[in-house]
Amino acid sequence: MAELFILKLLRNRNFILILSLLLGIIYPQFSPRTSQILVPILVFVMTLSMTSINSSLFRNPVRWLKPILVSLTLNYLVLGSFTIILAFLLELSEPSRIGYIVLAATPPAVAVVPFSSFLGGEHEYSLVGFTASYLAAFLFTPMILGFFFEAQPGFQDRIFILLFELVVLPFLLSRLVIRSGLLDHVNPVKGTLVNWSFFLIIYSIVGLNHEVFRSEPLSLVPLAVVSFGITFGLGSVIHWIGTRYSVDSKRLTSMILLGTSKNSGFAAGIALVLFGAETTVPSTVTTVFMLIYTLFLDMTKKIE
Repeated sequence: MAELFILKLLRNRNFILILSLLLGIIYPQFSPRTSQILVPILVFVMTLSMTSINSSLFRNPVRWLKPILVSLTLNYLVLGSFTIILAFLLELSEPSRIGYIVLAATPPAVAVVPFSSFLGGEHEYSLVGFTASYLAAFLFTPMILGFFFEAQPGFQDRIFILLFELVVLPFLLSRLVIRSGLLDHVNPVKGTLVNWSFFLIIYSIVGLNHEVFRSEPLSLVPLAVVSFGITFGLGSVIHWIGTRYSVDSKRLTSMILLGTSKNSGFAAGIALVLFGAETTVPSTVTTVFMLIYTLFLDMTKKIE
């Protein structure tokens, strides 16, 4: 009985997130080492996530034109703009502001598709939005980051190298996993592998910035305000507008997830490589709020 409980705990996303945060703050000694393999870990996570993308989605792109446009508008234009505006309005420190700009430039969280199923969203809508957003990252991520940081020498080259590593390479690897027949073996443990990969990502980020979390917790309050605004605040607005225009509840759930989540691990990897450890703190704070917001959506769904 005890072994079964421990096994369930080790597969629980909430437990893994809390453990990574606590260990990063209390025992950060290994974070300099784990941070060196952050990009390979992200490649692994993205590869697993992209195995859910079926090539049949590309056979009739006209059918998905509206979902694609809605997803890109929600994630990059609405969520991205709102994130940057809040970061500037609250006059955050330069590293925090950079962190939120990088976050704004990234595609949705890898958890959008599984969370959509978990929360009763429209699976195909979420999957199409997720896929389109990652393809669009080659346009929007360099464009947004280039607008704010173009003055740095060789900046665009480094962005495209990172995008190749974090989008193209995982997509190609995911096709190999599918064609090799490994997917049947991977699927039963995919969620656990992704969760523990995120453990290493969050542990690394928190560990590198443990002094901020330990000795300057009040400095995180403005960041918490921004992260709360782009999850709970923006999610409430999308829900209100969708309800007013009688959007189907399943589709609305998918739209809320696409319009309130960013791939914080992806953002942290880019921020760490391009700007340094301090700029990864906003990604960590946002990860916590995204999880809390997902739990909130699940609770309200059950009450309804």
